[in-house]
Amino acid sequence: MKITKIKEDITPAIANLFKNSIAIDTEATGLQIPERDKLSLIQICDENKNVFIIQPNKKNYKAPNLVSILENDKILKIGHFLRFDKNALEFFLKCKIKNIFDTKIASKIVRTYTDAHGLKNLVQEFCNKTIDKRQGSSDWNKDINELSDKQLEYAANDVIYLHKIKDELENMLKRENRFDIFEKCLSFLDTRVELDQKGFKEDIFEH
Repeated sequence: MKITKIKEDITPAIANLFKNSIAIDTEATGLQIPERDKLSLIQICDENKNVFIIQPNKKNYKAPNLVSILENDKILKIGHFLRFDKNALEFFLKCKIKNIFDTKIASKIVRTYTDAHGLKNLVQEFCNKTIDKRQGSSDWNKDINELSDKQLEYAANDVIYLHKIKDELENMLKRENRFDIFEKCLSFLDTRVELDQKGFKEDIFEH
C-alpha cells in the first residue's frame, strides 16, 4: 500500500490513473453533515492499492480534477455506506456522483446469515484481515501533514479493501438473484441523500 498526501485537489495526471473503478471514503468533523459538521478528508484508491488522501480547501472546496472523476459515469465509485460520503462530497464539492456500488447495501441484501455489516466485518470475511478502527474518532481537520501514521493508515484502510469486497459481494448478489433489487436501492440513494439534506433523517417508510 502506497499513501500519497494531497492538499486541495489531485493533479490531472493522477485523475488519468483511474479508468474503470475507484474506491472512495471521507472523514469529517462529525456525523451531522452538512448542518453542523464539515468535510475534512477524501480518500481514493485504485485497483492496485495506491491511496491518495486529499485535504480539500476549506474555504471553497474547489477540486475540479477530483470532481471530473466523481461525475464520470464510466468510472465505478465503490464505497461503504455511501449515504454519508455521497452526501458530504456532493454538498461540499458541488458535484453529482454517478455510477456507484455501495458495499454496505450489498452486504445487507445478500449476507442475510449475519447482522454484522460493518466494513471491519467485510474485510475480515473477504480479505482475511483485521483492521483497527480506534483512530476513527480523530481530529481530521488539522493539517494533513500533522496527521499521525496511525491516522493515515486508518484512513487508507477504509478504501484499500473495497475493490476486493465489491467483487465478492457482486458475485453473491448475482448468485442469489438479488442484483436487480440491489441496483434499485442504489437508484433510490439519490433520494435518500436529498431527504437527509432536508432534515428527514428517520426512515419515512416506518409505521
